[in-house]
This record gives sequence, C-alpha cells and structure tokens, in this order.
Amino acid sequence: MSFAKRILYVDLTTGKTEVKPLDMKLAKDYIGGIGLGMKLWLDHSKAGVDPLSPENPLFFMTGPLTGTMAPSAGNSYAVVSKSPLTNTIGEAKAHGFFGSEIKRAGYDAIVFTGKSEKLVYAWIDDESVQLLDAEHLKGKSPGETDETIREELGDFYIRVSAIGEAGEKLSRIACIINDEYRAIGRGGMGAVMGSKNLKAVAVRGTHDVDVADVEAFTEFVRTVHERMKGPATRKYRTLGTPENVLVLNALASLATRNFTNATFEGAEKVSGEYLNEHYVKKIIGCATCGMRCDHIAVVPEGQYKGSTSRVEFECLWSCGPLCGVDRLDAIIEAIRLADYYGMDGISIGVVVAMAMDCYENGVITDKDTDGLKLNFGNHESLVEAIRRIGTRTGWFGDTFAEGTKRAAEIIGKDAYKYANHIKGMELPGYDLRTLQTAALGFSVSFRGACHLRSGAYSPDVKGSVDRFKLEAGRGKMIVDGEDLYNVVDSLILCKFSRGVMYEGLKDMALYYEMATGIPMTAEEIILAGERINNLARVINIREGGGTRKEDQLPWKILNFPVPEECIGKGAYVKQHEFDVGLEDYYKVRGWTKDGIPTPEKLKEVGLDDLVPIVKKKIASMEK
Repeated sequence: MSFAKRILYVDLTTGKTEVKPLDMKLAKDYIGGIGLGMKLWLDHSKAGVDPLSPENPLFFMTGPLTGTMAPSAGNSYAVVSKSPLTNTIGEAKAHGFFGSEIKRAGYDAIVFTGKSEKLVYAWIDDESVQLLDAEHLKGKSPGETDETIREELGDFYIRVSAIGEAGEKLSRIACIINDEYRAIGRGGMGAVMGSKNLKAVAVRGTHDVDVADVEAFTEFVRTVHERMKGPATRKYRTLGTPENVLVLNALASLATRNFTNATFEGAEKVSGEYLNEHYVKKIIGCATCGMRCDHIAVVPEGQYKGSTSRVEFECLWSCGPLCGVDRLDAIIEAIRLADYYGMDGISIGVVVAMAMDCYENGVITDKDTDGLKLNFGNHESLVEAIRRIGTRTGWFGDTFAEGTKRAAEIIGKDAYKYANHIKGMELPGYDLRTLQTAALGFSVSFRGACHLRSGAYSPDVKGSVDRFKLEAGRGKMIVDGEDLYNVVDSLILCKFSRGVMYEGLKDMALYYEMATGIPMTAEEIILAGERINNLARVINIREGGGTRKEDQLPWKILNFPVPEECIGKGAYVKQHEFDVGLEDYYKVRGWTKDGIPTPEKLKEVGLDDLVPIVKKKIASMEK
C-alpha cells in the first residue's frame, strides 16, 4: 500500500527522534494531507497554545498518493500548525518534488516539536535523522539555502523546504518554499518554522512507494495523463492563471487600489496575454504531472533587468492592480523579492496596498514611512516596501510584517477600514462586492480569507447566480465546495487538475482505494470531507474563535460601494443579506445560529470525542 505507516517525531529541544506507527483508522477517517494533519495537531497540542511558542507542533504531511506516479498528487505535501496570522488552524499545500521524498524516506508525516537553541536544519536520509548547524544559512533566501545544503551534502537530488529572512524574523506572513518557487504560502507557517529555529528540512528517500493494485492504478494514471492533455487543463497549460486578469476585469471583479475600484485601467498591460508574449521564458511542470503550469518570467531590460519569478494570478494581482501598479517588470521583481525573503505572495501585496491606502488617506505619513512615497501606482515604492517588510526594517517594516489585522491595531485611527482580511488572513484576488457568493464562502473559511477552501467564486464567475446579492441557497453551494476541497487537499491533489476527475468523488475514492488497498466509496470520502470541516471548526472553537463573530467581512466590502462606471457600479455586500447568507450556511452545516457545530452533527460525522468542546462553548454563549 502507499501509506508508509510511520510518523517521524523530531524534538528540536533535545535533538531526539522517534518513529511511531500511523493509526490506519485515522488514515481512512481523515484521508491524509490536511485532514489527517489537523487531527494529529489537535491530538498533540494544548488548547490556547501560542502559535510561536515551542509547544505548537509543526506537521509536514504527505497524502495517500504522495510518492506514487499519480499525476499532480504524487509530488505533494502539506504543512499544518496553528497559524500565527489568524490564531486558527493553519494549513497550506505545495507541489514540486519535495513531498515525494518524505514518503520515499519512509514517512507519512514529520512532526517537529520544541525549539532548537540555535538555527538548525533537519537532514533526513531514510532512517538517518540529524539536526545540523544552520547558522551559516541565516539570512539566506529559501533558494540559496536549498542550493547550499545540496552542495554541503553532496547530492543534487536531495530535496529541501526552507524559510527565508522573513520566517527567521517571525513575520506572520512568512511562508515555506521548496523547489525554488513552490510555496507553503498562507497563514504564516514560515514563522512557526522560524520560531523553532528550524531553517530547513532536507530529505533524501530511497524506498519504493508501493500501491495496492498496480495494474488498475497504472491504467488510471494513463487515463488521467490523457485527460490532462485536454480542455480541462487548457488554461493552466497555455496562459496559466494570469488569464484571470482580463476575465475578472470584464466582470468588475478585479480588486484594484486596495479594493477601492473593481476594474483596473491598466489591466491589458498586466494581462496573462501580455505576460506570456513579453516575459515568459519557459513553462515547467512538477514531478509526475501530466501538464505544465509553472510560467517562469524574466525581465529582459530596464531597471529590473534579469529579475526572474514564477508568476501566478494571485501574486500578479496583489503586487499589480491591487497596488495600482501596471508595470509587469516591477511586478515580477516584487514577486521575486517575496520569494527571496520567504513571504506569502498574496499577503505581501495586500499588506502593501493597505499601507498605500493608509498613506493616501493620511492615516500614516512620510514620518512613519521614513520618506517612502506610498502612492498607488508607485512601483519603486512597492519594491522598497517589500524589502523593508521582508527584513523588518524600521517601524514601517516591523509593523506591516505583522499582517493587515495587527498592523491596523498598531496604527489605530481609521486603519481598520483599509485592512482587507478575514480572521486575520489577507483577501485573495476577487472583489467580493461583485462576487457575493465568494464573499460568504471566504467569510466562513476555517483558515481565513481563502479562494481555495470552497471555490465559492465559481457560481458567481460562471453566472449561475445573481452575484450582486446574497440569498438563501448559497449555503449549500459553499458547503458542497468545502467538503469537496477538503477531500482534494487531503488526497493533496493539485486543484489545477480537479477537472480531470471526470467522475468526481467516485474517481477520487477509486484513486485512494487503488493506492492504499483500503476500501473507499464516494459516499465515504465526501463524509470524510464533511468530518474534516467540522473538525477544523471545533479546533478553532477550542482555540478561542470559530464562531459567527469571526465569520465577518472587511469594512470596505460592507461599506464602500464600487465607485467607477462599470457593470458593478454601486455594488457592496449589504449586512442584512450577508446575515441571511450566514444563517443559511449554518443551517445547511447543522450548526447553531452562532456557527457552532451541534453535538448531534458531530456524532453524525463521527466526531463524538469533540462533543465536550462544543457543549462548553454553547453553554458559555447562552449565559
């Protein structure tokens, strides 16, 4: 079977390591990836743990397909911990080549606990596990760290996942990067790693990863490869996700100048079409994948000449239209710097856009920015702001490295009006005023503002609902999307490939069963998806959140109508409609009006042991 049936525990305080067996019942109930990771985190942590304390365990998780030749899933891994950005459960996924090495080394998960006295990196060579000095890697980028470690260990094929200076300095938007451009991006997982003085994880695995039914699995893989050559992945193989720029701009859903406008007059200059024609030099793929989607862009001339980065829509948007910047050369440099310092490419642009909005509205001044002119559209200030935030330079860099929510609290005054986050996590690239199913879906996401937790923007973009209002019925769409995405992220399928699962859940259940040998039906796997969502909600409740109070939208989305002449002019989310949407969602979920899973619902999905947590919360809210 494809599970290694082993979990590696590494105590960074003592240097001791231990291997324990994987509970195979959990492997079925929670699938793998984020589902299993969140369950293990709950079982290995104490309520109210400080995300940046040694007591917050950090889980590197594989999925049941990791290490196999499964397209888009054989190369995957996830990281799970409590998020220092949101104080909720945090999870993020990445592909490339790193994840498969963990499984080939013989582990389903690696758990880091405690804190090292000095900066170290973990070197995992099958059964050999060492903590090696990393003081000489301090301040290096993830890419430089990767290269240095492989040279030191004398094997180019070792795979490395590392943090940059932002993670070392505990920026709450710090990420973890593997294979040069692949990021465990959201939620500040890089800061958790930095808080443990863990610079990198280097892995070399030499074990085979077997599957239960080799013949059937191989045939299914062939089928998936063929499907990946078809229309379901055309977007990713051609223009890539930057195709979204003109699509969303036409819908008045391209958030611009920190969610002031919903269209960008410079959209053509930063479009996927223009990017591919003038800047993309190669398109590469991950291990085992049947499509290529990594669009690597190089600036050919000018002040940013030679700057190279992997460009996806979200980072292009956050460092481009959201900051009013219409120069792709500057955007490519901004993304490169985010990778260099190891910061979430979505959050960094939203943070800078907030700073620009505050600057233009007099909430912060030249004195606060040390003379940096943070006007929308100033590409040089964008690049310099990212440098300062990545290094925590000065008051400005130190404040905005905390993320939008905490920066607003530090600044005070009207700064909260310009902080576009949900639960502390910065919004991704969709204007929620004109995509209101997405607004509801983002608000209830267990990890904060996220387009990858339910795909709730899809009904809006496709025109299957009236996207300018909220009404009963949207809750079911979001619930179905969340449960499906929980399955996808626990199998750790790349979401770009979800369209090649022609039979949907049936294909996913079959994939799991052929790889692991554990019987799984479509009904069982979607129940696991529902179980995982309820688990995450209960974790957040245990950690002090997870209620209706946290399921809220940013000030601008509720109070600042789209001002320009466009199809979305005057649109904003009305509080009374949003309340209807929330109540509809909670009803479909089987939760209370305050957004708390009922004891009956937890028993229904097999989470009986978590009933005391919700009973205590319900009782406290009734007082």
